[in-house]
Amino acid sequence: MSQHYAVVAEVRGGKLRQVTLEAISAANQAKSDGDRVAAVLAGHQVEALAQELARYVDGPVHVIEHADLETYNAESYHAAVSKALEALSPKAVFLGHTAVGKDLAPKIAAGLQAGQISDVIAIENEGTGVVYTRPLYAGKVFEKKRFASDTAGPQVVTVRPNNFSPAKPLANSGEIVMENYAAPADLRSVVKDVIRKTSGKVDLTEAKIVVSGGRGVKSSDGFKPLEQLAEVLNAAVGASRGACDAGYCDYAMQIGQTGKVVTPEIYIACGISGAIQHLAGMSQSRIIIAINKDPEAPIFKVADYGIVGDLFEVVPLLTEEFKKALA
Repeated sequence: MSQHYAVVAEVRGGKLRQVTLEAISAANQAKSDGDRVAAVLAGHQVEALAQELARYVDGPVHVIEHADLETYNAESYHAAVSKALEALSPKAVFLGHTAVGKDLAPKIAAGLQAGQISDVIAIENEGTGVVYTRPLYAGKVFEKKRFASDTAGPQVVTVRPNNFSPAKPLANSGEIVMENYAAPADLRSVVKDVIRKTSGKVDLTEAKIVVSGGRGVKSSDGFKPLEQLAEVLNAAVGASRGACDAGYCDYAMQIGQTGKVVTPEIYIACGISGAIQHLAGMSQSRIIIAINKDPEAPIFKVADYGIVGDLFEVVPLLTEEFKKALA
């Protein structure tokens, strides 16, 4: 009998987040032959997004449309998504391992009395069961994990951004199902306004290239060369906790154990020593380039390429060379 693997979509700035398409790919890897991938989309004025989302799944797209869902609220979103999941009765539920996903997934798991595996970076369908891989201890080891029973359900999985290829459009679009939804009358919290602070034009957690600065930038002005390099590379700008604590930049830019976790194709660390707390947030980057004038800096131990030098000399030179190469 065919079963559904449901993906809970995320929207930011009126667009589907890339991690949603990556979660669809992950669900396709986990499902068995004959099963279908469905989607759940909650929000306000999301009809066009529902049509777009339907192009990527072979199962139905359940849409919950309500003004109260315009911005994320844990209680209202959980109520809305749970209604759609009840209709789908999925074998598994996939979400991005994002701020929203990390908040919503445990609530879904508790409501469904389901098991949960978080921060998945790889999936192997062995025929006899699905194995999920996730990093532990700042990426020093990898844990392979499976649910106690692949025949029992449901299951909840969150996938780390930038680790699965985004799904491609299918020849036929999935069916769109509009769900009736009445907002809970007893919400304990209400979002009145959202003030967004970003690290630049590119979302930090979804960027293919990240340029980060540490205490070595010495001041808020020290980030300017990094921002110029990021603009040339269409990259996001991040920071270590040390740079944030020193007041050089906003905490929205922080990467590390107590900040954001990023897995870009290229991570350029400028003036970052490489404390274990920072490595926890970027060690899974595909290529790590370190720029530091201290040849003994721990960051060089994890770097694929290292440049020993003053970042205020090296970064502008890199920027000019990339301008020429990309012209």
